[in-house]
Amino acid sequence: MFSRLQGVLPHGLRHHLAQRLATGAGRMALVILTIRIAGAAFAYLSQIVLARWMGAADYGIFAVVWTLALVLGLLASLGFSASPTRFVPQYNAARDMDRLRGFLSASRLLVLAAASLATLAGLEIILWSRSLIDPLYVWPAAIALFAVPLFALTSVQDAIARSYDLPALGLLASFIYRPLLLLALLLPLVLTGHAVTAAIAAVMAVAASLTVTAHQAWRLRRELNRRIPAGPHQHEMRLWITVSLPLLMVEGFLQLLSSADVVMVSFWRPPEEVAVYFAASKTLALVHFVHFAVRAASAHRFAGLAQDADRSALAAYARQASRWTFWPSLAAGTVLIFLSPLLLALFGPQFSAGAPLIAILVIGVLARASIGPADALLGMSGHQKSCAAVYAGVFAVNVCLNVVMIPLYGLIGAAIATSLAMVIEALALALMTRRRLGFVPFALLPDRRDKSSRTGTA
Repeated sequence: MFSRLQGVLPHGLRHHLAQRLATGAGRMALVILTIRIAGAAFAYLSQIVLARWMGAADYGIFAVVWTLALVLGLLASLGFSASPTRFVPQYNAARDMDRLRGFLSASRLLVLAAASLATLAGLEIILWSRSLIDPLYVWPAAIALFAVPLFALTSVQDAIARSYDLPALGLLASFIYRPLLLLALLLPLVLTGHAVTAAIAAVMAVAASLTVTAHQAWRLRRELNRRIPAGPHQHEMRLWITVSLPLLMVEGFLQLLSSADVVMVSFWRPPEEVAVYFAASKTLALVHFVHFAVRAASAHRFAGLAQDADRSALAAYARQASRWTFWPSLAAGTVLIFLSPLLLALFGPQFSAGAPLIAILVIGVLARASIGPADALLGMSGHQKSCAAVYAGVFAVNVCLNVVMIPLYGLIGAAIATSLAMVIEALALALMTRRRLGFVPFALLPDRRDKSSRTGTA
């Protein structure tokens, strides 16, 4: 509704409404941040317990195959894990219920079909390349592939829920219910003295994912039925896919940047060292969830503000979102560096070796936090292709750096390569935002109206 009023309201009133909108986003960010804090605590606890129950070797194997399943699940979403935050507010504002109903149903069915095909293709690849894969990884990887459709569907349902300002419905399934249910399913085995191998953990993790995804789908359907009257469905598949696929590149390359180091470490280092690196990256997530929370709360706000020819409100809100991201991340990162030896020791004695990795990786996380959710800003303002190009280039740099650094320096090399890639990512996104939108969403810049904002040019 705000975007429809922008063309008829004077600038002062538009700015006031933008401030109200930012306040609403701040509340949503606070809700998401609260869920992410609780989710990070539960997820972190589950990783500690899993490492204790499984041992470093099986834990390292499980970490690799589950990470691969998460990445494939996001890629199989075809970008519909992001595009609901653009199309749902647009159709609601226009009261275009036919296209809204069509988008909500078609997006979930299309993603479920694509992810199921991805699972079948993955199983076929494992079948024909078993001689090239370490036997320790074969069965856990095959089992984990069955979670790919569940991850894909959950990501789409999450985006739809957030588009309706229902962050709890979107996030609780992945960040709280799933890790808790996984522990509950494994606990009887531990109590009866059964060994928890990587394959067994993968089976239970798939079962937990199926349960929480089905529950989320049921609740989302109830909420949508309350908000959207029954009626015909109108489809614009070409438009939806055209917009979603570049967003997939943004989301996909962001996920690959976050996961490539864990997978690539497994190419050169034994499972025990993979486990140490994975534990360090999970510990680092205690900082990175701030960026995720602000990004999740701001995406559909950016979409509304970007429709205004006057960019001052968009620039002000983008810098505010960067501050919401950077300063809490700086505080959390500083505390984490000091506490990392103690936190990693909870996984087991050998995991304390990951403390230097956290200190290195925090540098990259803070660089990313300094420009806030710039990728969401570009994507929701129609520049998703430019953002995807940035992430494609940064991912290529990240892979090259890891290929060089891991064989030479082991886990330290992987941390340096990943941190450098995140610094390059932040610089590239800042430059692209300046070029496309006429301002830089840097957290340390003071609020001011850019010349480009006053003239309405980008």
